[in-house]
Amino acid sequence: MAANKKLLFLPGDGIGPEVMGQVRRVIDWMDQRRHVSFDMEEDLVGGCAIDAHNTSLTDATLDTAMNVDAVLLGAVGGPKWDNVARDIRPEAGLLRLRKDMDLFANLRPATCLPAMSDASSLREELVSGLDIMIVRESTGGAYFGEPKMIEDLPGGGQRAVDTQVYTTPEIERVCRVGFELAGKRGGMLHSVEKANVMETGVLWRQVATEIGKEYPDIDLHHMYADNCAMQLVRAPKQFDVIVTDNLFGDILSDCAAMLTGSLGMLPSATLSGADESGRQRAMYEPVHGSAPDIAGEDKANPLASILSFAMTLRYSFDMAEDADLIDQAVTNVLARGLRTGDIMQDGKELVSCTRMGEALCEELDKLAA
Repeated sequence: MAANKKLLFLPGDGIGPEVMGQVRRVIDWMDQRRHVSFDMEEDLVGGCAIDAHNTSLTDATLDTAMNVDAVLLGAVGGPKWDNVARDIRPEAGLLRLRKDMDLFANLRPATCLPAMSDASSLREELVSGLDIMIVRESTGGAYFGEPKMIEDLPGGGQRAVDTQVYTTPEIERVCRVGFELAGKRGGMLHSVEKANVMETGVLWRQVATEIGKEYPDIDLHHMYADNCAMQLVRAPKQFDVIVTDNLFGDILSDCAAMLTGSLGMLPSATLSGADESGRQRAMYEPVHGSAPDIAGEDKANPLASILSFAMTLRYSFDMAEDADLIDQAVTNVLARGLRTGDIMQDGKELVSCTRMGEALCEELDKLAA
């Protein structure tokens, strides 16, 4: 079968190559069992790109990313590159991908699977059945605002500046994503900001309210970011979809992730709007970082990366049936009691990254039989 689905693999640093190796295993399984073929390229981003090219993202890699159907990212960063110049640090490559590809809507689900309901740091009754979608604006706000600097003060010491900037169109488009997702889920949207102390929060609340008039069937709630953080650990199942800015989304999505037991379990998708031809750019990545302390030891949890590939099938290729198959295989593997170190529980079987990938394909075989 001719490959008509173009993917760019960017394994990155630390455990990135290991977890992405298991994604390749799943793609190979699909090629053999589901009669679908992917045209895959692989390149460098992050610290490994700094080592090879003295920049965390080359123009050539960015050009490739702009011309594929989806980008699959492993993880970037590590202490090796802590002291490189800010404009070429590993995270700068990731931010440039988001900005130049106009990937403004970051979708971060926080779902507590049945087998993991007792792995959370919260009581089981608070997280069992948890299913939250956080929509994080990802091309604006404090991460991209100017000026951004550290300057010397005349009398000694320094002054640091990060500028939080949002425009009406930036807020409108990400809020629409939130409303659309809420319409496909439970019909409730929390718009989260700090309108009590930040002008960007005031504008965010105004715009979200106006957009809400276009979605009369969606139950819109406004909430301050600090209260949202508290509510996530107090009563997380009160939320369905949360839409928020770049900085708060970064913080709140990691908080929500840990409700499920481990960052190693959660995928994400970052999407652009459709261009004039109807094409939408997208990047998929696990929420977890590069975990350099266990890199190369075959201990990493590949499930977040594999679930990110399932999101690729769902959002970029309209292959919901195949995405559901992978999601169910993950559920089944966990129900069998297999665990990597980050999600290990008493009485469960500790397995390697490689073994978890193998077991997942075994479950796919059973489901596809």
